[in-house]
Amino acid sequence: MKILKTMTFLFVMATVLSCQNGKAKNVEQEIIELIVVSDLQKQNTESIQLVDVRTPREVEQGMILGAQNMDYMGDDFLEQTESLDKSEPVYIYCKSGGRSARAAKKLRDAGFTKVYDIDGGITAWNKAGYETVK
Repeated sequence: MKILKTMTFLFVMATVLSCQNGKAKNVEQEIIELIVVSDLQKQNTESIQLVDVRTPREVEQGMILGAQNMDYMGDDFLEQTESLDKSEPVYIYCKSGGRSARAAKKLRDAGFTKVYDIDGGITAWNKAGYETVK
């Protein structure tokens, strides 16, 4: 009987905890949104907070007009982001999407209210035929 009570308790606790995790994922999805390059291209990229999180060496190959380079791999990434307005949307990209997803999570954890992660990064931007600047 004691084993049955213990197992029932553990089942209830697992259910409660899994529901809380589901809520956290929904909040994360509300804050970090994946956006396609065609939607970004419709924006005036010089008037938004657009962040390229690639290394300076990668940026030498070209970046989206209006982007600020804040190297995610650098030791001072979060310090660099202090120049951004946390209450305004931030659009973020890397080469293909891996680093920008991690950087977006860091921004969210740092208090940014809305972060857009550019799906496919600069690779998708170039593939779509949109211009870059050096």
